[in-house]
Amino acid sequence: MSALKTDPNIAGVDDVYERLIAILEGESLEDSLKVALRLNLILMNHVGDRAVIADALVLAAGQPRG
Repeated sequence: MSALKTDPNIAGVDDVYERLIAILEGESLEDSLKVALRLNLILMNHVGDRAVIADALVLAAGQPRG
């Protein structure tokens, strides 16, 4: 089992952020949320480790990990 990485770990993070913003530009809030949810599900599938995903969900919800 891997641990959740919380330190910066994306090469070219600004480019990735700009690409995400470009994809969402002009979309309604509802459609933007659908894209974000699909992206999350795709990335969760890629991670494949339920414990890491559970830690990420807790962190995303603003709850303390433990």
